[in-house]
Amino acid sequence: MRSAKIALCALLVTGAVGLSPATASSTSSAPSTPRSAFALSSTAFANGGVIPKVHECTSGGGNDPAKRNESPPLAWSGAPTAAKSYAIVMRDLDNANLIHWVIYDIPASTASLPQNVDHQYRPSVPAGARQVYYRGSASLYGYQGPCSPSTVNTYEFVVHALNQSSLSNLNSNSSTQTAARAITAASIGSARITGES
Repeated sequence: MRSAKIALCALLVTGAVGLSPATASSTSSAPSTPRSAFALSSTAFANGGVIPKVHECTSGGGNDPAKRNESPPLAWSGAPTAAKSYAIVMRDLDNANLIHWVIYDIPASTASLPQNVDHQYRPSVPAGARQVYYRGSASLYGYQGPCSPSTVNTYEFVVHALNQSSLSNLNSNSSTQTAARAITAASIGSARITGES
């Protein structure tokens, strides 16, 4: 009889340990607040997929009318609730992490960017955002699309949730590297996607 009781106790303990996190949390008195992970996506291409030509640079030579240097539409969800603003940094991972785009001071109420954000320091959408001047194969504010005509490179888009509503230490003369460092220092979470071009 004693061995039967020990076996029953062991079975109960094993069953409690094997509870799923959702079941375990429901048996606890502490409230559970499940939420989705921070994620970034685009309707233009799947994560790891091919970036359409409309988003490729127009300064890399050739006369392909499909290339229009338009930034891709981006959307994010599940960001930290403490986010006070957002910033996006795009890099060419196969070209020494060359930064192609930095947009920051995106309001915390924003969860997406439309296609073809204006090439201006202060684009019209999203209101309040600012962009860094790109100095390279083109000279412009904002997005510079993939420019690798002879190779297929991987481009990374990272959205950062920031602990500040504005990166006031940055201005229209700030470099992409300076802006990226300021964004990293203020980041409380990030999400990423990549595309090939």
